[in-house]
Amino acid sequence: MSPRAVRTVALPKPSDRDRASWYFQRYVPHLPANGEMMIFNRSWYNRAGVEPVMGFCTPAEHAAFLDSAPEFKDMLRQGGITLIKYWLDISLEEQTERMEARRLDPLKSWKISSIDKHALAKFDDYTEARNLMLRRTSTSFAPWTIARTNRKRPARIAIIKDILARFDYPGKDVDLVDHDGGIVFEFDPVLLDKGWLEG
Repeated sequence: MSPRAVRTVALPKPSDRDRASWYFQRYVPHLPANGEMMIFNRSWYNRAGVEPVMGFCTPAEHAAFLDSAPEFKDMLRQGGITLIKYWLDISLEEQTERMEARRLDPLKSWKISSIDKHALAKFDDYTEARNLMLRRTSTSFAPWTIARTNRKRPARIAIIKDILARFDYPGKDVDLVDHDGGIVFEFDPVLLDKGWLEG
């Protein structure tokens, strides 16, 4: 994909100014213009998962985020932005194996952050936060899409196909973008009750 039209943003730890600003303010400058694609690595949903679990925000800030996130997404939709949200679902066992591989392989060690070292021990807390986030922020105009990612390659291919299937473009091959609905599928609260997600 052309770097002129597609960008990836993984924002660093919030500065003092960021913490004193409207929560979504630091993300707005990175939003795409017409014809562009922006990939946020976790984006504002840190406030729904990492921050409350690790104590980086107050319960009131967490609650305010869950209330305002759907409204913010609706503003983006009205502004002509197509928002696609993927939750990459992974089991504790697979996550443990990947973290160990990153720890042992010098070519992968850059992927580990200080927070990751505590994440496995808080897997149940993250699961609880995830479930609340999915229930509260999945909307008809911006639903969450779940991707089962214990097997990386099939998951990556299914996500790419899912993205391509959502848009119309010249030469689109409908059969080519058809993907496994057991790997990538739209979130429904019933899935949590049925135990379809890891955790």
